[in-house]
Amino acid sequence: MPTLLQAATSQVGRKVLTGATGIFLVLFIIFHLGGNLAIFGEADAMNRYSLILHNFGPLLWIARIGLLVVFVIHAWIGISIWFRKRTARPQKYEVYSSKGGPSKQSLSSRSMAFTGVVLLIFVVFHINTFALGDTGTVMIDGQEATDIKSLVIETFQNPFYAFGYAFVMLLLGAHLGHGVWSAFISLGLSGKKASAILYTIGGIAAVVLAIGFLFIPIYIFFGGGCEAALISCE
Repeated sequence: MPTLLQAATSQVGRKVLTGATGIFLVLFIIFHLGGNLAIFGEADAMNRYSLILHNFGPLLWIARIGLLVVFVIHAWIGISIWFRKRTARPQKYEVYSSKGGPSKQSLSSRSMAFTGVVLLIFVVFHINTFALGDTGTVMIDGQEATDIKSLVIETFQNPFYAFGYAFVMLLLGAHLGHGVWSAFISLGLSGKKASAILYTIGGIAAVVLAIGFLFIPIYIFFGGGCEAALISCE
């Protein structure tokens, strides 16, 4: 009977892992977007959301570490698969003649390694800027909470962060455009009809999530965020 490590490094095991971790990360992205959009809710909605998370105490850090492990596993498998394909075929195709069909060959699929690496680097900056960023505090229901909302507003007044973040979110959309479909296929949902439906769902999800994320910094940078935050941007 193969060990867990042997199963994880086998071809089938790697497919299952990349699919499972991919679906998990998509669910997290949806949840994370919901939290981010709280900035457009009531004045203290985003800080209240942050307070709820921080009230979990050590469980929040366990969840963060678990999420990081899942992300690293997903990235490691993806990069190693790309590297193996690259090694097996060091010379690039001069022309890509296949698009769609069973292989779903597209710009999104061919750029998965590039967009994945950029997203990996982005996550490090994102955590350093927001999760570990220097925030003030506010009082919510008698409890001291981090003022994450003001930090978001202040950060996205900087064009480097606003447009850089928006650009990376476009890459996220490109990555998800192929990744959502690929994750389900890796888990065995490979029927022709199911594949076509999942590919459509993946494309729609990629567009909606990318727009949802990039709208926030663009809106804030051009002034709307000042009203949402109920603070002065002068």
